Amino acid sequence: MKLEVQSVRKTFVENGQTTIALDDLTFSADAGEFVTLIGPSGSGKSTAFNLITGLTMPDQGNIILDGQRINGRTGLVSYMPQRDLLLPWRTIRDNVIIGAEISGQARSKAYQRAEELFPLFGLEGFEKAYPSALSGGMRQRAALLRTFLLGKGTMLLDEPFGALDALTRYDLQQWLLGVWERFKPTILFITHDVREAVLLSDKVLVLTPRPGKIKLEVRIDLPQPRDDSSVEFIKLQSMLLKALQER
Repeated sequence: MKLEVQSVRKTFVENGQTTIALDDLTFSADAGEFVTLIGPSGSGKSTAFNLITGLTMPDQGNIILDGQRINGRTGLVSYMPQRDLLLPWRTIRDNVIIGAEISGQARSKAYQRAEELFPLFGLEGFEKAYPSALSGGMRQRAALLRTFLLGKGTMLLDEPFGALDALTRYDLQQWLLGVWERFKPTILFITHDVREAVLLSDKVLVLTPRPGKIKLEVRIDLPQPRDDSSVEFIKLQSMLLKALQER
């Protein structure tokens, strides 16, 4: 699904003070494209995700999904926040179908689809385990499977690997690329890691400090798998770091 964010502005008022979080935010993600947002803390990345998911309304501008205006409409995209939010009293099998259940899918159908995908998501044999028995990386896999089972063509991933150690993070980055290349959902990804952005993305968008708007759009035309020690990779990484550091 093609996603378009058109001239979006969002303000918040607290204790009589107005904060402009986003101003004239405009970008697009084509169907099947992997697009990453990077920017300083407070630049409105998560606010943009809340607008796209319909959890909040823009003050101005529009969110367009496959040509339809979806301002304030929920349930049209999949969203994974930074924390896995697995319920400790439910097995992994029951955790991963929560979103599908809430969206009205039959439990039997959701279970069947989950069973088919457990091997691909590296969770085979852990279906009846509880979250406390899983490593951080496996919990993130379960959270991603839960997001995937919603069956939406557009997925929003908010720093899904930020809390993981470097080795686990690298393994999950490669695994996510494999899942994306197989099913080709449109992915919007937030990270503070410039290397991760270049490693994964078709396109990287750099946001300005608050109020957030697109400062730079960089197309990543390197073939996968990518060599992060190559001259081309390092040049792209340096360009993005420079854009982040400029005020």
